[in-house]
Amino acid sequence: MNLCDKKSYFKALIGGILLTTLIGLTACSTPTTQKGTVGIEREQLLLVSEAEMVNGGKLAYASVLKEAAKANTLNTNSVLVQRVRRIANHLIPQTAVFRKDAPSWDWEVNVIQSDQLNAWCMPGGKIAFYTGIIEQLKLTDAEIAAIMGHEMSHALREHGRERASQQTLTQVGLSALSIFTGVQGPALDAAAMALQVTLTLPNSRTHEVEADRMGVELAARGGYNPYAAISVWQKMDKIAKDGSTPELLSTHPSHSSRIKDLNKYAKRVEPLFQAALKTSNQR
Repeated sequence: MNLCDKKSYFKALIGGILLTTLIGLTACSTPTTQKGTVGIEREQLLLVSEAEMVNGGKLAYASVLKEAAKANTLNTNSVLVQRVRRIANHLIPQTAVFRKDAPSWDWEVNVIQSDQLNAWCMPGGKIAFYTGIIEQLKLTDAEIAAIMGHEMSHALREHGRERASQQTLTQVGLSALSIFTGVQGPALDAAAMALQVTLTLPNSRTHEVEADRMGVELAARGGYNPYAAISVWQKMDKIAKDGSTPELLSTHPSHSSRIKDLNKYAKRVEPLFQAALKTSNQR
């Protein structure tokens, strides 16, 4: 092996070692939540600060509300807004089972007039529901609770922070690959795709499963039938377009596997729902 070959070999070796070390960091962190009845205890990589994510969520949320208000689409149906906020008020106290600090977060709940079948919760507890998902799916209170619990769980588990950390890791890894191996252009793009598939997509599917499972527990503890989460996805399945993305290449589980998993965990938390009903009836 000549000198140039040796230099290339050691650059590639060092780059590979560094990338392996960086990827290995994914197993060197702690979970953000207590495991609850559904048993979520996966360790998480968190390189971005919680304060940074919460502040970012607050600013982004304010921007969304400002645009909605400007377009006269913010909280246009007072009855619907009160309904969604009432459900949120039943779920927020239940977040303590996963995080003791969560009930005291600066939670906000707003409804935006839109045909989108969507709802979300930003870091720190900033929730938005679109009227489209409620009206087009004709959601019951329990189904709204299922969706809300799912979205709240993303915030509780700090999935946004974890994704941001994964992106940071990916960028550092690609920079290291470029520096140590001289890889550029299409080859670097291929490396980026490999890192994304290895780190981001599987974890995103993991995030969805975690939020599903935690969501049914929050709903059950709040007095809402956890099996409503199944009916939500059955409704979603009916309106899904033909040729939907295969599960392997999607960031979300397929509807069929999702429903199967939700049924299992709804059954696990059903005693919590029954206990909540009993407590409610005794008031």
